[in-house]
Amino acid sequence: MSEQHIGSSFDDFLAEEAMLEEVTAVAVKRVIAWQIAQEMKAQHLTKTELAAKMHTSRAALNRLLDEKDTSLTLTTLAGAAAALGKKLKIELEPA
Repeated sequence: MSEQHIGSSFDDFLAEEAMLEEVTAVAVKRVIAWQIAQEMKAQHLTKTELAAKMHTSRAALNRLLDEKDTSLTLTTLAGAAAALGKKLKIELEPA
């Protein structure tokens, strides 16, 4: 076992392996997809109904809910939030 990473954080390891941004993006997307799915469940909305409220296709909504697909736009996120009666909050934090 390599002792190179003993005592370092997992984020440090990911950064050294040039994977931190990708792993962070996937984690954030998983949380967003989960939050949208939970709100859909709470409001008893189907994917078809939410897609209609967002003025988009069900395929586009499926991409939004796909936790591995990190290619989404702020417009799509804001549309989903508005359709669910929520607002989108995005902020930068210190590294």
